[in-house]
Formats: sequence, structure tokens, C-alpha cells
Amino acid sequence: MSYVRLINVTKRFGDVTAVDNLNYEIEKGECFSMLGPSGCGKTTTLRMVAGFEDLSDGEVWVGDRLLSSPKKKHYVPPENRNFGMVFQAFAVWPHLSVYENVAFPLRIKKLPEKEIDDRTMDALRATNLVDAKDGSPDFLSGGGKQRVALARALAINPDVMLLDEPLSSLDPHLREEMRFEIKDLQMKYGFSIIYVTHDQSEAMALSDRILVMKLGVVQQIDTPLNIYNHPANKFVFSFIGLSNFLHADNVGGRPVLPGHQGSTPQSFVIPGHLAGETAISLASRPSEIDFVSMEDPEGLHGLVTRKAFLGEIVDYQIKIGDQFMRVQKGRREQGPESGQNCAVKFLRPFYYTDEPVEEFHEEDD
Repeated sequence: MSYVRLINVTKRFGDVTAVDNLNYEIEKGECFSMLGPSGCGKTTTLRMVAGFEDLSDGEVWVGDRLLSSPKKKHYVPPENRNFGMVFQAFAVWPHLSVYENVAFPLRIKKLPEKEIDDRTMDALRATNLVDAKDGSPDFLSGGGKQRVALARALAINPDVMLLDEPLSSLDPHLREEMRFEIKDLQMKYGFSIIYVTHDQSEAMALSDRILVMKLGVVQQIDTPLNIYNHPANKFVFSFIGLSNFLHADNVGGRPVLPGHQGSTPQSFVIPGHLAGETAISLASRPSEIDFVSMEDPEGLHGLVTRKAFLGEIVDYQIKIGDQFMRVQKGRREQGPESGQNCAVKFLRPFYYTDEPVEEFHEEDD
């Protein structure tokens, strides 16, 4: 049964539509991520759910409670929505102890002292902060400060936890550690999570489902596995995981790569819905390409222009005709050397219209 519901949610800033007719439902206890590049509308959406931003149109519901509806002139302020919120910035107060940072929202609610202490200590135990409760959060690491922010959000027993790029300011090791701690807390307490991020690996690791956005419009909502294996369009393919796009001409329903001297593999067939396109993009993931013998009829001939050792994987740059692509293989697998000719086989090629792939940036909207 759906718990959080966004119905035709729209946000306009003057002539600019930041979020356009957004509809989705989140189950109780589900971790739901909103993923997309800078300026796609994901943070604006989270702020509308939290009540920090007015809707231009549509409705936001949690359970049977209507939280926002411009047409019905209904609005529940953030402090009455019972949401926990964790921001990108740690937002801890150095002049208060860790205990008082966590207890602060409960004191604002004027709860009895015994209940404040019980809830605060429960949250501190859940986030492994009991030993640090009397000290200033200034003496904690970045991960420790983020635990304080999580504990403060947990202390109010939230119906929904809203997380806005909560790990982006941490180093990679801490980020990986904290993402699993967040998932463990969600499984322990059973609250729903709406998680905003531009980090695809973060979204894939945490989420039950992912919403991919572009310019305020939903591109796909699905499980991480389905989004990776069955992207709805070229944008989703390009945003989730590493991707190669090779320009090809449509010659009798077969993709012909400019400058490529060898034959086109028989398995390369342009799908029927692109039959009228004169130019298409042949898409592939670097991890879904194998090196094969030069005699293999399914191999595309190319030249290794770069070979880089990246720990567990080796990253190759291959020139195919006039274009370049990447191949990634395990470090224990045999592969050609830089400067050698090679043949590559696409294990799972995708075909799209030949339109530009936009560049992505890590700043949030």
C-alpha cells in the first residue's frame, strides 16, 4: 500500500518549470532515491515534500494526511509533518554537546524530560554515539558529525526520513561506510526514506527503487537492477553506469561505423523502431565488452590507445574507426597491450537515436 504520494506535483519559478507534473508513490519502509544531474529538480522536490517550498500545483500526501495542496488551500508546516531531515551540510551546533544536539528538536516540542532523555539515548545508541554524548561535535570526524545529524532526525521517531545529499562531503571510505549504516537504521526502525543524490553508486546500493529525473521530468522509476539492465532511454543509459556511444550510419538496417575497416558483426541489427533513422548511436557499457580473437566474426577491429591499471580493473581505451570507446576487464584477465590491434565483442549492445549526450556535473540543484 502506498504511503507517500505525490500527485501532479509542479513547481514553477517565474517562466521556468523546475518540476513538471511529478507523480510517484512510496511504500511504507521503502528506500526511494531521486537521482539526476544538477538542476534536474530533485532537491526542489524534496523541499516541497518537507514543506520548505510551496507547490505551484498538485498534492503531497502521507498516509491519509494531505500535507500540501494549492488548489485546496491546504498546507501543513514542516514542524508538523513528523519528517526527519538530514542535509548535505552536517548542521550541528558546536556550542552544544552531542547529546544536546540530538535532544534539541525534542526540547522545541516541549516534551517531558524523561521522554526527551529516553528518545535521545535511543538515537545515540542506534548511531554509536553514546561514548561521545558529552563532548562537542566539533571533535568528531565528518562521519561522526553526520551520525549526529542522523541521530537528531531519528530522535523524533519520523514517519519519513528525507536525506539531501547527506554523504557528499565525506571522503569515499566514510561515504561507503555511512551508506550501509543508513540502510541498517532504516531496516531496524522501518521508516520510509526519500534520498536525493547525484551519486549513482549510492542510489544503487541504498535504494529499493530509483527515480531518474531530467529537467524536472521523470525519465524512469524502477528497481536499481531494472534501471541498469533496461534503461528507458538514452539519457538513463548515459547517467546510470559508465557508457560508450559510437556514432553509426544506418545502412540497410545495419550500423556502419565511420572509418571502421573491418566487417560489421552479423548480430549488429538496428531495431525496427529506429528503421527510419539515418544516424544512430550504438551504446555499450565498458564492463559488457569482451576481447576476442581477430578472426572472430562477431569482433569489431580496433587499436588499443591506452591501458590503465585501476586496482581490481584494467581500463582500456580502444579506437574503433574514427571514434574511441572504453573497455574494462578484471585485472586477472588477459588483455592486449597499448599500441596493439584488438577485436572486441559487444555482449549487450543498445541502439538509440544519434542525439548529443549532455555532460553531467556534481553540483546539486
